[in-house]
Amino acid sequence: MSTFDDRENAFENKFAHDEEMQFKAVARRNKLVGLWAAELMGKSGDEAAEYAKSVVLADFEEAGHEDVVRKVEGDLNGIADADAIRAKMAELMPEAKEQIMNEVG
Repeated sequence: MSTFDDRENAFENKFAHDEEMQFKAVARRNKLVGLWAAELMGKSGDEAAEYAKSVVLADFEEAGHEDVVRKVEGDLNGIADADAIRAKMAELMPEAKEQIMNEVG
C-alpha cells in the first residue's frame, strides 16, 4: 500500500470518527433537551427518562433539528416557544459534546 493510500485511509477513518462523534453529541443534546423539557412539565424519574428518549427518537423524522423543536414546543404547550427551545439546544450542545468526549476518553 502506498503512502497516498495510507493517508487516504487515515482521512476516511477520521471523517467517519468525527461523524460518529457528531451524531452521538446531537443525540445526547436531544436527550438533555428532553430532560429539561420534562422538568418544565413536572416529570421526573422514569417518566422524564422516557420523555427524553421520545425527544431523541423525534430527531429521526427529518433532517435537521426542527422536528425536535416542533415536538418539544408542542409538548410544552406554551411553556417555552421555539426560539427558547433552539436557544436551550445551542446552550446544551457543548455540554453534550463534553459528555461524549468523557465517555470515549
